Amino acid sequence: MLDIKFIKENPDLIKDAVRKKHLSFDVDALLALEDKRKEALTLFEQARAEQNKLSDEIPKASDAATRAKLIEDLKPLKERVQSAEEKAKAITQEWQQLMLQVPNVPDVSVPEGEDDKGNVEVKVWGEKPVFAFTPKDHIALMEDLGMADFEKGAEVAGFRGYFLKGDGALLEFALHQFVINHFLHHKKDYEFMIVPSLVRRETLLGTGYLPQGEDDLYKTQDSEYLSGTAEVATMSFFSDKVLDQATFPLKKLAFSPAFRREAGSHSKDTKGLFRVHEFRKFEQVIICEANHETSVKLHEELLANAEELLQAIGLHYHVVVNCGGDLGLGQVKKYDIEAWVPSQDTFRETHSCSYFHDFQTRRLNIRYKDAEGKLRYAHSLNNTALAMPRILQHIVENFQQADGSIVVPEVLRPYMGKDVIRK
Repeated sequence: MLDIKFIKENPDLIKDAVRKKHLSFDVDALLALEDKRKEALTLFEQARAEQNKLSDEIPKASDAATRAKLIEDLKPLKERVQSAEEKAKAITQEWQQLMLQVPNVPDVSVPEGEDDKGNVEVKVWGEKPVFAFTPKDHIALMEDLGMADFEKGAEVAGFRGYFLKGDGALLEFALHQFVINHFLHHKKDYEFMIVPSLVRRETLLGTGYLPQGEDDLYKTQDSEYLSGTAEVATMSFFSDKVLDQATFPLKKLAFSPAFRREAGSHSKDTKGLFRVHEFRKFEQVIICEANHETSVKLHEELLANAEELLQAIGLHYHVVVNCGGDLGLGQVKKYDIEAWVPSQDTFRETHSCSYFHDFQTRRLNIRYKDAEGKLRYAHSLNNTALAMPRILQHIVENFQQADGSIVVPEVLRPYMGKDVIRK
């Protein structure tokens, strides 16, 4: 959420953000409603002041007749106050709904574009694996090696269901241990957290996943939600807090199960592990001072952390900077990392790295006192560390052999207890 004062002072900047992100939002309608809201609040406050003044005069009345007259005069005033309050509340609720739809302003370095086709490659690491045979997809490889069962998964869990078993399950747990040990040995300033995936609506509003992302979320019978990323609960851990600037930047490596309905993707990746409803995910989250240069620096750090993991595994990937039309409502800038998928002869997304300025912290009321003692909203950033089982697709396909076996990446061998997965 942006500050209404900032919106009023920079309407053209917000309109350009709407244009660049290819959203449908009427900035002028919001500003007109803001004027109505202020007017309604003023009328309510004036009526209430008159009511309070008249109420104060009643006990001071010199006689019963005067007191009765004041009480009689108070009745229509009470009705006026109630009417003014109801009108102000109704307008404020409408105003709040519009405020939740105001997009954050993209960084000037964000390229133009309507969707992910407009994303711009900024880095490539490694080389495509060369096979002397036609590479199989991960579904065929994993089923043949007894690593997964997709048919039974769909029967038990429905569309996009899956079972990981044997070396498939062990490979995922090996990745868990690899990520934890990598951060323990190399990123000692990141605190580990295991966070809830069952969250309240307020947490999703606070992080910007609602109201726009409602269709992609699972909802319980108790009106709670299943989150699609550990970022949601991790950010909400700090809601309504005044943090100590001396502790900045706060860096977390959070883990949780995650759930997504994949709304709008019913015809995409209907089989396999790339686009599933239930998965596990390590997420990097940072809260820092309200400084653009600091956010940019930490954004690059988060990206480098994720790249280190993929490089250690040995996966060929590239980094793209997302265009305006491929940014979320709250993102100032985002990188995607996409690793190579041999069976599809293309890169597919493994990581999403974003910074938000104070968009999330303003919604969640996460503040700190600066050096002058002034309360300010912090900045927030996040990036995937590693998401499972999606990454298994990349590993299995890139490390497959002609005989259908899979070479275990060297960094995962201590956790797998083997060098090769074979029948």
